[in-house]
Amino acid sequence: MERVSKMISEKPVVIFSKSGCCMSYSIKSLFSDLGVNTAVYELDEMHRAGRDIEAALSALGCNPTVPAVFIGGQMVGGESEIMSLHLQGALKPKLKTAGALWV
Repeated sequence: MERVSKMISEKPVVIFSKSGCCMSYSIKSLFSDLGVNTAVYELDEMHRAGRDIEAALSALGCNPTVPAVFIGGQMVGGESEIMSLHLQGALKPKLKTAGALWV
């Protein structure tokens, strides 16, 4: 859990993902299209550490565990939560507040 806390504090937007997950791909694409520089951790490419991080995300309440998006150090949720915020027009203000988006 401590490792995850450190990872989510390193950048305004942190995404825990798996390289073959289509929902993770859509989230990463959305943030890229918005011009947000994210920290992306591909759990399936991290071997044992990835499994440990996935267990920590589950303990934090991430279900499913990927994609898991943290903005400004706070867990926002997965694909459905991020897309809902985006469609409601609430994602960009949240990103601006966290210092992840300037325009």
